[in-house]
Amino acid sequence: MAKVLVLYYSSYGHTETMAGAMAEGARAGGAEVDIRRVPETAPAEVVESAGFKAQDAPIAEVEELEGYDAIILGAPTRYGRMPSQMAAFLDQTGGLWARGALNGKIGGAFTSTGTQHGGQETTLFSMIKTLMHLGLTIVGLPYSYQEQMQMDEIGGGSPYGATTISGPKGGRQPSEIDLGGARHQGKLIAELAAKVAG
Repeated sequence: MAKVLVLYYSSYGHTETMAGAMAEGARAGGAEVDIRRVPETAPAEVVESAGFKAQDAPIAEVEELEGYDAIILGAPTRYGRMPSQMAAFLDQTGGLWARGALNGKIGGAFTSTGTQHGGQETTLFSMIKTLMHLGLTIVGLPYSYQEQMQMDEIGGGSPYGATTISGPKGGRQPSEIDLGGARHQGKLIAELAAKVAG
């Protein structure tokens, strides 16, 4: 059985919800799944004044990453890239990189943006590039998930990873189309991880 880590950062809960769907998909793909979050680096007064949502998932440790067959990163966009909280965590993986500890593992990414054109793909690329530098093989959200091509309602989805759109004020929660994309990607990642770990 493959071991999959869903590692996320979420300020207002949208990415947290997507992380849960990603984990559901990975479990449906036969994997043992852990959901972890990266530490909050914003000052407490900023967290409080901005109304960040309290997160339930345990905080990850960098050295834990080596114990997984697949690592899926999720984070909202910050100016078209991953937020500093996720970057700060990943910046601590130099030792794993130097040892090649993550070479050959499977990876993927998912994100949330405030608008349809708010940097979904560039944010995904910012996480995917890091995973590739660490030696992971990337699985996106292929068009086998055909719901991402529908035009009847606003929805997330990209061939590079599952996405959701929160709305300019954060009032939109992930739709079933968005959550379905996360489940689909999670399942594909788990299935490939099982084959590679074989």
